[in-house]
Amino acid sequence: MLQNEAVIINGTVEEVTFRSEESGFCVLQIECENEPVTAVGVMPAVAAGELVRLEGVWQVHPSFGRQFKVSGCISEMPSSTAGMYRYLASGVIRGIGESTAEKMIKKFGEDTFDVIENEPERLLQIKGFSQNKAEKVNEQFIAQKALRGTMAALQEYGMSPAESMRAFRTFGASIEHKFNENPYILCEDEIGMSFERADGIAARMPNRPHEMVRIMAGIKHILRHNLGNGHSCIPRDKITAPAKSLLGCSEDDAEIAVDNLISTEEIIEKELGGRLFLFLPYIYEAEYIIAQKMKMFCAYPPESIYVSPELMAYAENSLHIRFEGKQKEAIQTALEKGLLILTGGPGTGKTTTLKGIISLMEQRGLEIALTAPTGRAAKRITEITGIDAQTIHRLLGAGFREKGRMVFQKNEREPLEIDAIIIDEISMVDVTVFAALCEALPLGCRIIMVGDFDQLPPVGAGNILQDIMAWGAIETIKLTEIFRQAMQSDIITNSHKIVRGEYPDTRSNDNDFFFMPEEDKALAESTILDLVTRRLPQAYGLNAKQDIQVLCASRLGEVGTLNLNIALQALINPESPKKKKINRGGFVLREGDKVMQMRNNYDIPYEMPGDECGAGVFNGDIGTLTHIDFKNSVAQVSFEDKIAAYPLESCGDLELAYAVTVHKSQGSEFPVVVMPVLGMPKPLKYRNLLYTAVTRAKKIMVLVGIESELRAMVDNDKKAKRFSALKYFLKE
Repeated sequence: MLQNEAVIINGTVEEVTFRSEESGFCVLQIECENEPVTAVGVMPAVAAGELVRLEGVWQVHPSFGRQFKVSGCISEMPSSTAGMYRYLASGVIRGIGESTAEKMIKKFGEDTFDVIENEPERLLQIKGFSQNKAEKVNEQFIAQKALRGTMAALQEYGMSPAESMRAFRTFGASIEHKFNENPYILCEDEIGMSFERADGIAARMPNRPHEMVRIMAGIKHILRHNLGNGHSCIPRDKITAPAKSLLGCSEDDAEIAVDNLISTEEIIEKELGGRLFLFLPYIYEAEYIIAQKMKMFCAYPPESIYVSPELMAYAENSLHIRFEGKQKEAIQTALEKGLLILTGGPGTGKTTTLKGIISLMEQRGLEIALTAPTGRAAKRITEITGIDAQTIHRLLGAGFREKGRMVFQKNEREPLEIDAIIIDEISMVDVTVFAALCEALPLGCRIIMVGDFDQLPPVGAGNILQDIMAWGAIETIKLTEIFRQAMQSDIITNSHKIVRGEYPDTRSNDNDFFFMPEEDKALAESTILDLVTRRLPQAYGLNAKQDIQVLCASRLGEVGTLNLNIALQALINPESPKKKKINRGGFVLREGDKVMQMRNNYDIPYEMPGDECGAGVFNGDIGTLTHIDFKNSVAQVSFEDKIAAYPLESCGDLELAYAVTVHKSQGSEFPVVVMPVLGMPKPLKYRNLLYTAVTRAKKIMVLVGIESELRAMVDNDKKAKRFSALKYFLKE
């Protein structure tokens, strides 16, 4: 029997040695053909005494030996009194232990399960049972039976146990009925199955749903897909072409599906600027909330604090700084008007200006919150200002989820207790997170939004900074003067050249900005590997993993993140018998690897310094995989601001991060950045992508590739258009 060949085994569960109630992941000891077997995988509600039919593969664990890795599980309740006793005595039903289980079996025999399910009042005949306890035991038993039936039914259509578990958690016992009516509910955010897979499942169902159900699901999928492209809404006249392509439907049927979805409020239609747009409801609500809150903050501004010459002098003297004209204007606006957008490129004094604003706010005794979208950005602003900054998620208390989306402890009913907030890297905040932040801000709060207008827009949906600036109701001050000290950096001077459409100086290789010409992609890859692992660490005393970040325009190709990550991992964190590892599709994650979280997951628990605990890791977080514990099925990842404990089945959200895309690097700074500039897809050859990459480098920037491609990026000032409603809502 080949080790990786899928097989089916049958057996009786002897013991559950580990179970995660949240994810359903279990480690079982099974009696299979008179031999003990250890089975691992998602098997919710399985308990001792049950008969199980498991599909999976045999594997040899480095620490625990031969195991059966489960990809499918169907279980049957035990029918013998011995099996029933083991099931009840296992603790699977709260309130029943070994002693109570023995009494129940002795009293009801083979009818025990029937009594629990259909005649729970008879449980009162057993000492220790109250009416309340009998009802709770009955509820648990029925819920577990429903889960078991749901898991079996959904797995028949090729769903994994983990997907089946998420579906049950989302929709409860009604999932099987809902699924049979409309299998495309599996595409909703709560479960996250791809439309293509759900479509394949629907095609195999004996009672296939009506074609209009499929087209309506396809329309919603198109809207969800475009959130990933940054669009918070789509013009109605642009929905039929992708619908026809994806679904093979007629234009008329696509229009009918849109009308049906509007009538059931599954999508929202709104006329903006004389054109009809389509939204997913929660995105519409987010942009509308932002607009209403922004207008309210402008209508009821905070109390003005006059910045006299003496007060400005106080700030300068206490910080040993002399502010220039635009910086003084920004400080005065923050104190006197209370609402400010502060923008500017590197070296223009944003940090100095923030220090001045904070100094005068503290002098007046204001309670200030500093926040940023990512842990790296929060750590950077903490180092700059000396004040503890938090991620927006942490500030708002994101710790659990509701229907697949964030729910925050701080909100309109329980606002933040602050007088002022400084939001750094505002350009990379998406609409759902910013809406939540706006709801949690008290009226009269000073709001200082800090960002770089020329950077890439956020990875998520929306265009917040540009839309609010275009509105014009909140004063925007753009710092443009490069200070003398900053002018000594070629990174800074070249980044400003790029913004102006001028070519960076690629000839001066004696400062902090280097260009290494290489026209062959394979040789460019070799050069990048040598730079990261040998030349830069030796020349500057750097740590290859901690100090150097490779940024790529694309994931694909010889100089894309996927290929470079595997090559860099082999050199920086090579395989060793001492390092535990996890297979992750086309690559391996091992202890010591640099990793990135690829999607929001609000269920991952974490600890922070000072014993603060919470839950939630977020798209773009970079950390180190420090420990893999196979015995307890947990992996530990150390991020900038927290240590997270991943159930092993959630490690599918992690990817290697020795190389990441420029988009994923937003909000972060790295001591050294190495970037290939060749072999890029044409749509990714544009100016603000290059500018964003260069401005991520703090000390050294190295470009490797073809100078003509570098110049083509500078020449291409076309920014991908984002459809957004915020600018319209603000002006209504």
